[in-house]
Amino acid sequence: MIRIHSIKCAYRKIEVKTWYCIKQLWMKKMSPRNPEQKIIKRVIALEGDIIKTIGYKKKYVKVPHGHIWVEGDHHGHSFDSNAFGPVSLGLLHARATHILWPPQRWQKLQPVLPPERKPLQREQE
Repeated sequence: MIRIHSIKCAYRKIEVKTWYCIKQLWMKKMSPRNPEQKIIKRVIALEGDIIKTIGYKKKYVKVPHGHIWVEGDHHGHSFDSNAFGPVSLGLLHARATHILWPPQRWQKLQPVLPPERKPLQREQE
């Protein structure tokens, strides 16, 4: 059974089949290069958004339908969309809410998007 979830993201609403897409939150997803590997990245842009990339083969990318743009916090040193491009929503697995390890880093993850990484243009609803 496929469920369609209508979710209000930070600046617009998006319908996602089966998987949730919460804007500005960390997502656990399967690696596009190695399906056995799990990686956690921040959702930077949704389908239809135009993003300025950091070191990707194109300087600007319009995120295609059914995809998202994800990035790690260590720009230039992170295996993220700047390395492999837009990510299919089908690879999303879960939403990370807390850091549990190592114990000295226990904390709740805040839904904050770095101001310098906001999309340049957003698709209208």
